[in-house]
Amino acid sequence: MSGARYWVIVASKNHVMNGVRWGIAQANHGKAAPLKRMSVGDGVLYYSPKVEFEGNEKLQAFTAIGEVTGEAVYQFDMGGGFIPYRRDVKYTECIDAPILPLIPVLTFIQDKKSWGFMFRFGFFEIPKVDFDLITNQMLVQKEM
Repeated sequence: MSGARYWVIVASKNHVMNGVRWGIAQANHGKAAPLKRMSVGDGVLYYSPKVEFEGNEKLQAFTAIGEVTGEAVYQFDMGGGFIPYRRDVKYTECIDAPILPLIPVLTFIQDKKSWGFMFRFGFFEIPKVDFDLITNQMLVQKEM
């Protein structure tokens, strides 16, 4: 992923798992602008503050790793008048990585006490060093 950029998208885990199943990314409730900032080969991490969109159960973990594969940002009719923008992403098998133990070492979180502030934007770029640190916590180690 030479020249790649690295992104965090915020979504509940149940919505993230739908995206993984469908091989797509959606951001900021289906807006096109964040997805247009991405390029093929960019790395994507999903952060899930909650387990379910409608629920109250906290998760506070990174829940998916992907790489942008689709050139186009396109719309998809999900019914009920919701026609979000999407981008094709290839996901890697991984496990959830809780954020709390990572906060002290993540460079994109400058205010360690108010660490959740950045995630309120729903979509933001992070340095490769942080992407690598998080993905190393998430990659499933295969038994030999």
